[in-house]
Amino acid sequence: MKSQQSTQTMKPATAAKKLGVYLPATPASFQEGEVSRAELNELQADPPEWLRELRRNGPHPRPVVAAKLGVSIAGLARGGVTEPLTTEQIEALKQEQPDWLVKERATQAEVRKEAERIRKLKKEKESGAERG
Repeated sequence: MKSQQSTQTMKPATAAKKLGVYLPATPASFQEGEVSRAELNELQADPPEWLRELRRNGPHPRPVVAAKLGVSIAGLARGGVTEPLTTEQIEALKQEQPDWLVKERATQAEVRKEAERIRKLKKEKESGAERG
């Protein structure tokens, strides 16, 4: 088994995912090499211009698009959004408010509300068990 040292490297796809960027939009030098943990930390702490630009304008990967729209990744797919979107395209969708987006946002709100209800119920049960 490999030791988990600071020299551990990751594939560019993994690093792009951790950075929240769409891999095919990154520079070739990033796509073709491996990224060490130290390099990833440096990119996060002091992002180069290409990374700042990608984060600002995209194209963004599906998890980022979903988060910016307030829907799930499955909700994006149900809405027919299968490709990365730019910030401009995301803003246009927010302005247009297509039916699928309204529906998926409502679904996501219900999911969050239910998760919060379950979390509170669990907390109440735990505090009740401590007293009893």
